[in-house]
Amino acid sequence: MKSKSSVASMVLLSAALLGMSSAAFSADNKPGFLSRMFDGEKAPGVAPVKNPQYLEECGSCHFPYQPGLLPARSWKKVMSGLEDHFGENAELPPEDVKNITDYMLKNAADHADYKRSKRIMSSLRADDAPLRISETPYFIEKHNELSRAMVQDNPKVRSVSRCGACHTMAETGSFSESEIQIPGFGAWED
Repeated sequence: MKSKSSVASMVLLSAALLGMSSAAFSADNKPGFLSRMFDGEKAPGVAPVKNPQYLEECGSCHFPYQPGLLPARSWKKVMSGLEDHFGENAELPPEDVKNITDYMLKNAADHADYKRSKRIMSSLRADDAPLRISETPYFIEKHNELSRAMVQDNPKVRSVSRCGACHTMAETGSFSESEIQIPGFGAWED
């Protein structure tokens, strides 16, 4: 027979878990923090972007890449070359460059405590400063099974740099394989 204290502990634990169940789903009924946590994954994979100026200035032209996807040394290089930003002039007023750069550096992969940020950092040598997330060994390994038909020849994708085309929760910082939907190919199955 179980003691009264063990039964009471089990009842309290059950009540606590039931009480937290609403946190298991986000407002739009998609799996949330707790469901990912119980699947053995920290949530999210990288910290979501929370800087309105970065979202406005950078996110108006391309996917607002989370700072946790590259180390600070990479973001320094990116932000110091805005006059030729991957073939485009993305120059900003100096105070905007400083504010966005400060945000990027503070939240870069080498300063983040998120699963994917740590894995990206562990895939790099100490002096690596890739300008593109798609140049990191971690990214290359994770995307090595994608065919040309799935990406370059796919009119709804065209490039691995378009994270949100396949990663349905990319803007939240979650890049879980269970959330991948490749346009024209469906859910990713490893």
